[in-house]
Amino acid sequence: MAYVDIFIASVKKDGRDAYLDFSKKTGALCREFGVTRMVEYWGDDIPAGEITSFPLAVKAEPDEVVVVSIMEWPDKAKRDEGMGRMMSDPRMAAIEMPFDGKRAIMGGFEKIMEH
Repeated sequence: MAYVDIFIASVKKDGRDAYLDFSKKTGALCREFGVTRMVEYWGDDIPAGEITSFPLAVKAEPDEVVVVSIMEWPDKAKRDEGMGRMMSDPRMAAIEMPFDGKRAIMGGFEKIMEH
């Protein structure tokens, strides 16, 4: 059953091109290591919130935009194997992140229903 990793970060508003470049580079590696589909989203209508929100989750600064990346894998086993290989690949380490990785959040999700 399909498995997805969802990644949320904040990127400088003027850093869209840098983020797209980062995404192209990482996307190629993701495909190589088993990702079947990868979609990137640039925040557009994201309320700030007072208790919970996307901006609060990644401690977004006023000059930053929240981005969401979804990587779909065939199943969790292929994700675990592919992600392990990808994260240990020196090409991945050489890609400069256009965001503060310490404020990013990521998690894996098992599909339970599709409408």
